[in-house]
Order: sequence, then structure tokens, then C-alpha cells
Amino acid sequence: ECPLCLLPQPPEAFPRLASCPHRSCGGCLQRYVLLAVRESRVPVSCPHCPAALPPHDVHRLLPEPALRHKYEEFLLRRLLLADPGTRWCPAPDCSYAVFAHGCAECPRLTCGREGCGTEFCYHCRQPWHPDGPCAPAPSLASPTAQPEESAHGEAQAEAEDIKVCPRCSALIMKINDGSCNRMNCTVCGCLFCWLCLREISDVHFLSPSGCTFWGKRPWSRTRRILWQLGMVLGAPMVISLAAGVAVPVITIGIPIYMGRKVLAGAPGSRRSSLSGCQQCLSVTSSVLLSLFVSPIITALTVGVGVPLVLTYVYGTVVLSLCR
Repeated sequence: ECPLCLLPQPPEAFPRLASCPHRSCGGCLQRYVLLAVRESRVPVSCPHCPAALPPHDVHRLLPEPALRHKYEEFLLRRLLLADPGTRWCPAPDCSYAVFAHGCAECPRLTCGREGCGTEFCYHCRQPWHPDGPCAPAPSLASPTAQPEESAHGEAQAEAEDIKVCPRCSALIMKINDGSCNRMNCTVCGCLFCWLCLREISDVHFLSPSGCTFWGKRPWSRTRRILWQLGMVLGAPMVISLAAGVAVPVITIGIPIYMGRKVLAGAPGSRRSSLSGCQQCLSVTSSVLLSLFVSPIITALTVGVGVPLVLTYVYGTVVLSLCR
């Protein structure tokens, strides 16, 4: 049975993928790859896991030569967008890429495509401006005025949902409903924060930057300082309270959980057919084993978690307050 269309298929209908062991029928895989290429979502990942499909598998699943050419073009563009030294010609209907490594001191670039020759700036990526500084990029959050007040408010609300990728300048749209601010550009793969528009790591939202996982705007400076002071002053009490609750819960809770789990058993399994004495012996052995293991788990949890939290509070947070 295909896990995508849930229809029974013969074994030969499931093509093998070189990237992972997951199997789906050829029809579903073909439609999936076709949609991914049309939406420029390359490299194409497996529909069941993040593993990227190798190009020869994608070519095998794409029926039309034009789609294969488009796939190769998107792959090349994705590679060039990931290069910080690549600049794209700003002329209309021109997608020529210019390799501009070491051009910061001499920012005048010329498009090398035959028949174009557009001159543009390395820094602002706009047409060349020899007599003035780089013009700031237009703000997407300040739309042009509308005839009516309601229309202006609606346009502004929509504009706040569109921002620019900090790496490739692609336009990214997000519903401004306070949902997750961890964004991933589908064009260049850049992982960035929706609030501050900086390339980030997974610990960005744990730092005292004011950016939060969820929310429409960063915390104010006053709120950040109050929160950090509260963390510094209240950390010992909170850590002691958390450790005081976690130690008995883990130490006593694991044996109780294991005993109930073994006693319940799985319906239809061999354990459900055991006699009362055998079940009692099985429950007793699992509880005794848990009583031996739970103090080790408790010690590891407290011994590793408490130093990490203290290092973060009195290291990263204190440094942020000093700045």
C-alpha cells in the first residue's frame, strides 16, 4: 500500500530512491516532484523525510525535458544565491548572475549577458549611481497612500506580512498572526528571524535579543531589561524549586509508571496470557530495575541541567545587561 495515496500497488510500482529507504508509488512520487519543481522548491526532498533526492532520481521522475531543464536551472540558481559574492543584474527580464568577489572597494559592476550590459552597484544592487551614496531599499511596511483610510489600513496590514530574505533578497510573505518567527527561505535556504531579519542559529530565540518564537514584534528594551534582571535575581530560587520538584517526581514517578505499564501489558500480547504469579514477578522486577535506574537519571538531569542554566543566566544574560 502506498503511504501517500493509500492504494494497494504491485511491488514493481514502488521505485527505489538512492537517498533513503522510503517507498511510495511511482505516480505519487511523480506528481510530488512535478509540484515541487513548479514551485521552485529545490533541492527536492523525500516526501517522508528531509533527505534530498539526487538529481538522477528527479530526472527519472520528471516526464518532460522542459521540467528537467527548469529543475537544473533552479538548482544552479540556488547554488549561486547561497554564494555571498554573487550579484544579480537588476535590469528587467534579465536573470544574469555576476561573480563579484572582492568588489567592495570598486563597486561598479557590469552585466555580462550579451545585449544587456547594465551597470549596477555591488552594495545596494541597484542601477549604478556615480554621483551619490547608495539609496536605502524601499520599505515594504510603508505602502503608497490610498484614496480611502480603510484601504490604506488594509494595504499597510498586508505590507507588514512581506519582508526580504537577508541573504538573497527574495520576498517572503508570512501571516502576521504572532505565529512562529523562525523562517526558512525556500529560494536560498537561509534560516532567519522574522522579527530582526538576521540569519540565526537554533539558540537565537533563547538569547536576550528581545526576539521571541511567537509574537508580532520584539520585546521593548524596558521589558527585556526587567526580564533579564528577574532571571538573574530569581534564578537560584527557581532552579532550587524546579530541582526540588524534579528529584522526587523522577525518582518515584519512573518506577510507578513502569509498574503500571508492565501490569497493563499490550492487548493480545503474550504478557496478557501470563498467570497471576508470573505477572506479579514481572511487575516486581520492572519496578526494582526502575528503582535502580531512576536515581541515575535524576542525578544526570540535575547534574547537567542546573550547570547549563546557571551558565546561561550568569554568563549570556549578565553580559547582555552589561552591554
